[in-house]
Amino acid sequence: MKRNRVVQPQWQSNYWRATAWSTLGCLLLATIAPTVAVAQTPSSTGGNVAAISAPRQDEPYTLGAGDRIRVEVFKVPQYSGDNQVLVDGSLNLPEVGNVSVDGLTLKEAGEAIANRYSSLLRYPIITVSLLNPRPIRVAIAGEVHRPGSYTVPTAEGASQLPTVTRALQLAGGVTQMANLRTIQVRRMRRSGAEQVIKIDLWAFLQTGDLKQDITLRSGDTIFIPTAAQTDLNESVQLAAASFSADRSQPLNIAIVGEVYRPGPYTVTASASTGAAGETGQAGGVGGTERPPTITRAIQVAGGIKPQADIRRIQVRRQTRAGLEQVIDIDLWKLLKDGDLSQDLILQDRDTVVIPVAEKIDTAESTQIAVASFSPDSIRVNVAGEVKQPGIVRVPPNTPLNQALLATGGFNTRARKRSVELIRLNPDGTVTRREIRVDFTQGINEETNPALRNEDIVVVRPSGLTTFSDSLSTIVTPVNSFLSIFGLFRLLR
Repeated sequence: MKRNRVVQPQWQSNYWRATAWSTLGCLLLATIAPTVAVAQTPSSTGGNVAAISAPRQDEPYTLGAGDRIRVEVFKVPQYSGDNQVLVDGSLNLPEVGNVSVDGLTLKEAGEAIANRYSSLLRYPIITVSLLNPRPIRVAIAGEVHRPGSYTVPTAEGASQLPTVTRALQLAGGVTQMANLRTIQVRRMRRSGAEQVIKIDLWAFLQTGDLKQDITLRSGDTIFIPTAAQTDLNESVQLAAASFSADRSQPLNIAIVGEVYRPGPYTVTASASTGAAGETGQAGGVGGTERPPTITRAIQVAGGIKPQADIRRIQVRRQTRAGLEQVIDIDLWKLLKDGDLSQDLILQDRDTVVIPVAEKIDTAESTQIAVASFSPDSIRVNVAGEVKQPGIVRVPPNTPLNQALLATGGFNTRARKRSVELIRLNPDGTVTRREIRVDFTQGINEETNPALRNEDIVVVRPSGLTTFSDSLSTIVTPVNSFLSIFGLFRLLR
């Protein structure tokens, strides 16, 4: 006796066959690329589970106004297509009208759409894909140049959400005082609890660890803490980062102490082949732009004075919290060992303090005088019995003998054994010294001291010249009288 077979309708057989192959294919794709939609068959309870695509995050992406998504209805192409979430957070779909998806994950949105289509389709299978995320709004605080609230756009046609470094670029970049190792991203979960994500962008710079440059969600807050102290070596690497401050922007700084023109300055980036100008503007023609540094600022302020202590330079820097951080700089290491980390990269509103040296080493003064941050020349006034008296320009730390030779040397009336040196001191007092001249001596404080800006050297006339001038003063009126008397006798 033959048993009766239950024969399914052709459409139902085809449907389940297509469903099985679709499920198998989607599951395989999901193991290869997590962003590919995963299709699931209807459950035994009749529920419809949508296939979802989403970026990798700790918490699934939630939809909002401005998102562009793709809604794919299996085997019903007329209901499929690209859609944009409207201002009210809804989608306008064919046949079923508005479906609210605001605040839903892609999976939940697919379920909501499937429920609406269940009145038209027996077994609706919905795939929802994110095509272009909406611009997100984040808050950025701490050690960035322009803290505040920002709308971070996504690239046209891109499905990748903006990252932390992209947001930092919009905020003007991080400051030189940023602690990249303990950056915090605060995010509100759907449950209402706050999640704090700690990231290490220093590891990102050193090893290229992209996991540290996490993608952002709308409503995130990024906090960049202040470093306890500035590491000179790390400062150079930080300045070269893509999310650091724009080095072409002018800086407002102050320079006080032992420079020739102390005061506030606007300093710009310079070309690596150029030199600093008198006004502090970059000459940047050709070469690579270098960010403003201490030596650049000193050049703009006229250069250091001979009595400057370049071992104890300080940079005073304000943190975002309003506190002051002091950074110690030793430019002698730069001159002696080539330690470029001592040439600190400055940031806006820095104050550079150059103290007076307690003791000046003659040998060191000579090396400092030819440094790039020393002035090109100083003014010395040589008066009296020289061949070309007047103001001469000589290099810094020029010895007295060289300044005398620059005026042509003594004339025949000069007292050649000694000269007088008149100097205006930093405290406003004036000193006068008698210096014995010995052209065979090298630079030394007793017989051939190094000159300073605005020094006055007076060359006195010799004793014989003084006697002759005095005698001439006495004789000249007598000769004039006798000449007049002789003329009177002739007229008679």
